[in-house]
Amino acid sequence: MNNPVGPVLRHGDDVDQIIAAIEDDNPDTDIEVTDRGAYIRVHAEDSLELTEATLQEHLGADYRIRSLEVAMSSFAGRVSTESDRIRWESAEAAKTRVTTTQGALS
Repeated sequence: MNNPVGPVLRHGDDVDQIIAAIEDDNPDTDIEVTDRGAYIRVHAEDSLELTEATLQEHLGADYRIRSLEVAMSSFAGRVSTESDRIRWESAEAAKTRVTTTQGALS
């Protein structure tokens, strides 16, 4: 993997559901999950996204995206957050997304 991005999660009660939500939000993405004992690395090439709606499907309607901060000890790549989603990207993927978005707004 040349540009791995994604969260590093602490082991906990919700980690399996968080990983399942990430997989659901990125169905066409090859995701690597590596258990390192004290933590779990969840990585993909260039870009991963996780939405609050999908987290709520797996963890209940009360779960908020900001609650992920407790489980996430670190991350790889650049992270951008919105009120309902979090995205991990490589620098190149972020640049491409911003350029594409700006072009669509013109």
